[in-house]
Amino acid sequence: MRQLVEIDPQKCNLSLTCIRTCPVKAIKIEDNYAKVVSSRCIGCGHCITVCGRGAIYYRHEREAVNELLKLDEPVAALCDPAISAEFPDISDYRKFVSMIRTIGFDYVFETSFGVDLIAHRYRDLHSDFHGKYYIHTVCPPVVSFIEKFQPELVSNLAPLVPPYIAMAKVIRDMYGKSLKIVYISSCVAAKDDVLSGYKDCKIDSVISFTELRDMFTNHDISEKNVEYSEFDPPAGRKGGLFPISRGMLQAVDMYQDLLTGNIIIAEGRNNFLQSVSEFKTQKGLDKHLDLFYCKGCIMGPGTSPGGKKYMRRSEVIRYVNKRLEHNDYIEWKRLIDKYSLLDLSRSFRPRDRRLPSPSESEIRKVLIEMGKTDKEDMLNCGSCGYVTCREFAVAYCQGLTNFEMCYTFTINKLHSFIDKVNSANEKLKNTKKALKESEEKARRGETAALESAGITTAMLDKIKSGVVIVDENLRIVESNRAFVDMIGEDAIEINELIPGLKGAELDSLVPFYRLFLTVLRSGQDLLDRDTRLGDTLVNVSVFTIKKQQVVGGIIRDLTSPDIRKEEIINRAREVIRENLESVQQIAFLLGESASKTEKILTSIIDAERLGADDSANLNDS
Repeated sequence: MRQLVEIDPQKCNLSLTCIRTCPVKAIKIEDNYAKVVSSRCIGCGHCITVCGRGAIYYRHEREAVNELLKLDEPVAALCDPAISAEFPDISDYRKFVSMIRTIGFDYVFETSFGVDLIAHRYRDLHSDFHGKYYIHTVCPPVVSFIEKFQPELVSNLAPLVPPYIAMAKVIRDMYGKSLKIVYISSCVAAKDDVLSGYKDCKIDSVISFTELRDMFTNHDISEKNVEYSEFDPPAGRKGGLFPISRGMLQAVDMYQDLLTGNIIIAEGRNNFLQSVSEFKTQKGLDKHLDLFYCKGCIMGPGTSPGGKKYMRRSEVIRYVNKRLEHNDYIEWKRLIDKYSLLDLSRSFRPRDRRLPSPSESEIRKVLIEMGKTDKEDMLNCGSCGYVTCREFAVAYCQGLTNFEMCYTFTINKLHSFIDKVNSANEKLKNTKKALKESEEKARRGETAALESAGITTAMLDKIKSGVVIVDENLRIVESNRAFVDMIGEDAIEINELIPGLKGAELDSLVPFYRLFLTVLRSGQDLLDRDTRLGDTLVNVSVFTIKKQQVVGGIIRDLTSPDIRKEEIINRAREVIRENLESVQQIAFLLGESASKTEKILTSIIDAERLGADDSANLNDS
């Protein structure tokens, strides 16, 4: 079964309120949120009522009750007497009883008869106590506190069951052992108390008043759609006063005169803790203790939040008076006598959950770290949840608290932090001034840049050739109007919305994007490449602006009259230049050939002339 009280880490804002108010320090900080140490928890529910975030909740058992109601065995609802204070919005208690029956319960009982029975047992115990003083055991958190944190007082716990257990024993005797019982209470601790193994009596489930309200809502039940119905017998008498101070004692006319009374009545967290402490340590405190952790059961954690104590108290008294008007005293007395010998005893055992005490040196070290080196520093203000600064230091050594829970430590730390903040603010002020000046310079630079960009754009638009600049992802950084017009109607429409086609992907606009990709990757310019753009022949030159990051391209429409004329002239000049070079080369070759021919012919003539001279000389001879 899940633990009784848990904390939702998503809602916890570490306000530490729950830690300060927990009487046994069963809550610690772990993983940056508060966590309940279930072995130390006494189920008082105080943390639930003080958590402003609603992060703390107790174990709900509505579904378990719904499952019980589906069984073949009869199921009884056992109502705590405080229920009259919880539902003042219901005009008649008989409507209230009928609403509970409509949920599916076979029987609906008051617990007040069980209070009457237990009150008689306490009267007998006090009249023959043989000098031993007792702590009443009608409040589950009180019993749990003594067993876990004051185990030496366990023998002083009155050996009697709480009233709802007494009532459960009675109705099982009257209606059969197979009867399933659901206790409806303002006490959250009762959810775990019923698991304590009471002899011959089992409470099958416990739900709070607020859980009952939820069940009314879920079943769409209100007093407007039910008839009157009475509680099932046995009916109690003054036991209905149990949820308010001195109520149980008045059930058997145990009025406590200030001069002769021997019972101390205490309710509420601080009074409860102080009375137990003095009962343990003060020798002159020879009294029984009638204790309630809450300010009466009418203010228990299972009630609706925001209730007014004295209004609820008045509702309980009004209800009991109304019930007494129609109470059958003779039948009540008969049943009280009948069950006077019913075994309502209970035993207790120490379940010590106290932590080992730290050494004096460890305590002193913590106090020094907290800045409490002198007696004057020990304010003992109690805002941390501990009576003295020393107790706080002990709890710190035991891992139950942290320095942030100490008010003076937090204030001193806050002042130190404020000084740092002030210093930081002064630096920030100077930084803001410098930043303002820097922003002004940046603004002027931005204005100049915008003006420059405007001039650049205007200049680009004056160029008749298409100009486009792209980044490493082939996204257009800038383009001129001529480029947009070359691409077509779609680009012109886009240009109206996004001037210069900034951000457009080049590969989705022109087929020769690979020329730009090649220049980006290689870093080598590609000039005068003829290619086609739709039905148009264009000349493309791509060049690097920022290596492998930004490249630009110039696209010329070769079919344009101006470009065509210029291109023809340029290419004619190129052809003439190339022809001249060819002619010059031919001339050079021809010159060399003529020279060689001349030399050959000259040598032939010379040879012939020499041959003729030789023949003449021979003839003369």
